[in-house]
Amino acid sequence: MLIGRLGKIGSEKPVVFLNENEAVFVDSLIDDWSRDALLAGGFDRVAKSDLNTLPRVKVSDYRVAAPLTRPTKIICVGLNYKAHAAETGMDVPAEPIIFMKTPDSFVGPFDDIEIPPGSEKTDYEVELAIVIGKQARYLKSEADAKDIILGYTVSQDVSERHWQVERGGQWDKGKGFPTFNPCGPWINTDPNLDPQKLQLICKVDGGIRQDSNTDDMIFGVYHTVWYISQFMELFPGDVINTGTPFGVAMGMKPPQFLKPGQEVETTIEGIGTIKSRTV
Repeated sequence: MLIGRLGKIGSEKPVVFLNENEAVFVDSLIDDWSRDALLAGGFDRVAKSDLNTLPRVKVSDYRVAAPLTRPTKIICVGLNYKAHAAETGMDVPAEPIIFMKTPDSFVGPFDDIEIPPGSEKTDYEVELAIVIGKQARYLKSEADAKDIILGYTVSQDVSERHWQVERGGQWDKGKGFPTFNPCGPWINTDPNLDPQKLQLICKVDGGIRQDSNTDDMIFGVYHTVWYISQFMELFPGDVINTGTPFGVAMGMKPPQFLKPGQEVETTIEGIGTIKSRTV
């Protein structure tokens, strides 16, 4: 299934997308795609229901919202692609580098990206996002990780490099600005989707900046989920951004950071495309 949400800010409702043009509202079956509703078995209830009995709506008649209501946690993995580590001049990490983004940064797939006041180093990052579907801690193996994943979505992990790199301390400082995590357009819950064989592309004003594949990850999806569960309890609706490949603005010579009035298009094979304007 492709699950997500439609509606104006503050009035979003859960849907199942039948395709990119049509959807059915499922708020009669689940309150929202949220931690509490997923913990209560809401996904299984929707998956087992006959969606053909629900009226179809045109996606174009609504705002496509973030596919989850505000997640409790957005966990991020840094330097998780070999070529990206090389372009930044940093060593390949021995263990996953973990940092956090604020839930407030989580916005819809076509919402604007707000460049912070005075920022000259706002950067783009295409990332595969894992959405957790079951509560878990201290997983015994990577094999157990697959069972707690609800699905995958497209994440644009916007970063402000001045605050992230030049101000010292944790990377979190450059990651949690408002609108800094457009996500969507939906969550693909297909259990047969192979997360380690997906092309990732990010375009700025139509020009390709990032073009890579998840097979370049240093730490794979299942390892990452297992690893994080060793020190952090995971809940349904938690999001894990799995890192970005080479081609970020910071790594270009000269750097080509985002400016107001540009279009950022982010695509992941087998999932979909999101697109934002910078303002």
